[in-house]
Amino acid sequence: MSRTPGTVYLLDANVLIDAHNKYYAVDMVPEFWDWLLYSASEGDIAMPLETFEEVRGGADAKKDLLNEWLCRDAVEEALVLAEEVDTGILVRVMNAYAPDLTDSEVEQLGRDPFLITYGLVRPQQRVVVSNEVSKPSKQRANRKVPDVCRQVGVACCDTFAMLRALGFRTGWAAKSG
Repeated sequence: MSRTPGTVYLLDANVLIDAHNKYYAVDMVPEFWDWLLYSASEGDIAMPLETFEEVRGGADAKKDLLNEWLCRDAVEEALVLAEEVDTGILVRVMNAYAPDLTDSEVEQLGRDPFLITYGLVRPQQRVVVSNEVSKPSKQRANRKVPDVCRQVGVACCDTFAMLRALGFRTGWAAKSG
């Protein structure tokens, strides 16, 4: 995926959680987290408030290095998308899952419909970034973000496609001896 100037990548909760837990732990690859903040301050990356709060959690949230990073004022200021959700578009996205979702199904969806809604506000300029894998056979609340994005007309990619498009690199180089 090549980057189109003016494109904003909207991060799903799993982008930060997977990065910290699997390959770019906050204490092991701090340049990744610094790069996220820089890219957010440049307007290339954002996260809807609803999704940000999902990762950060409330008073009972898991207190780890990711949570500590998210609780820094500079992180929220740089990363959180400064918009209110368009409820008309949100209803359209919810209907893409199913027009008659039960309360428990709505709870199961979490904040994913909000993420997709913000993408749909400007579909030519926004890309949803999620590590969920497409599973077209899934129905209702079990549908995956890439499949709902495709249905409603929002571009979607995974973390590594975004990193390539935005040119992320680490500064470490092996020393020959």
